[in-house]
Amino acid sequence: MPIYEYRCESCAERFEELVRRPEDTVACPQCGGTEAERLLSVFAGIGASSGTSSAPDYSRMSPPRGAGGCCGGACGHMH
Repeated sequence: MPIYEYRCESCAERFEELVRRPEDTVACPQCGGTEAERLLSVFAGIGASSGTSSAPDYSRMSPPRGAGGCCGGACGHMH
């Protein structure tokens, strides 16, 4: 189920809700109002900033524990 962001028309509370269908009615957790506006969500990326390459910057990420390479060491390629 997707999670959507909403803003209550009655009290202006912003909240997130898991909904099965986008047209389902949701209730505000603050005031219980059912008139909520679905907002556009913004997704964050790693290392993307204006004026730089759009490629992600993975240099700050550490490899998973026990990882032997690109496929856990099964391919023989070790980092």
